[in-house]
Amino acid sequence: MTNKQPYRIKTISNYHQILGLPKPEHPLISVINLESFTQASINEPMNLMYDFYCISLKRNLNFKHKYGQQEYDFDEGVMSFMSPSQVFGIEIDENSRLKPSGWMLLIHPDFLWNTSLAKSIKKYEYFGYSANEALHLSEKEEATVTSIVKNIEQEYHSNIDKFSQDIIISQLEVLLNYSDRFYQRQFITRKISNHKILDSLETILERYFNSDDLLKKGLPTVNYISEKLNVSPNYLRGLLRTLTGLNTQQHIHEKLIEKAKEKLSTTDSSISEIAYELGFEQSQSFSKLFKMKTKLSPLEFRQSFN
Repeated sequence: MTNKQPYRIKTISNYHQILGLPKPEHPLISVINLESFTQASINEPMNLMYDFYCISLKRNLNFKHKYGQQEYDFDEGVMSFMSPSQVFGIEIDENSRLKPSGWMLLIHPDFLWNTSLAKSIKKYEYFGYSANEALHLSEKEEATVTSIVKNIEQEYHSNIDKFSQDIIISQLEVLLNYSDRFYQRQFITRKISNHKILDSLETILERYFNSDDLLKKGLPTVNYISEKLNVSPNYLRGLLRTLTGLNTQQHIHEKLIEKAKEKLSTTDSSISEIAYELGFEQSQSFSKLFKMKTKLSPLEFRQSFN
């Protein structure tokens, strides 16, 4: 996957235009049938970022989709969820001759204003980068969520009246609740305790890196993470090695590099400023670690976008 500054798509209308589709009937919500998706405008690996929510069920797309730490392959029906401003990448498989199918539901945050979903949508954890696996649906489950999406599409196809938004919001809540149920079903078929530890680890690291602790205390220690998870450092190291191939310190460094790449690609802050924001007293220490992990210096990584 190439490292390039994300291409930001601000509106649903703009997204329709990029895909060569007619102007959306509603500027803040749209259902796209993937059989009409030519993908002609995507001819090289690229990073994208939406300013709207995207819920999709895709099959037989001719590209791989990198989101968070997961690479999704859409040969089978896979449901995915993205929030505004999250970066993801796509890479075309030019040898694929499969016919795409499925749908994408796009919802601009403005559509949720003054509704019950405006705040509650954040409780659905599968919208976050911490979701470490795609949602695979049975035929029955796929039929359930697709019927809800068709109801939403039918509602905004009809004449918009004072009831339309409430009805669509209700349908969205049903869709999200079913998706939550299906995710839990998927986890139950695996060792759910291990998934909980991985999810908790991601949450702890995300909160730490987004708080003042990074500036005040520097990088979190292995003992700090272990105490937060209520497990011994040795147990956590062994579990993470088995599940991910990385030890605890490596997970901490992975999160650090993820945040560093985000700052290098989306801000104009100097290398020294970024190093300080990430808890380094010396920018040289930050640069050394970054190059060891990525094979590029921070400056070389930033220049690769130009």
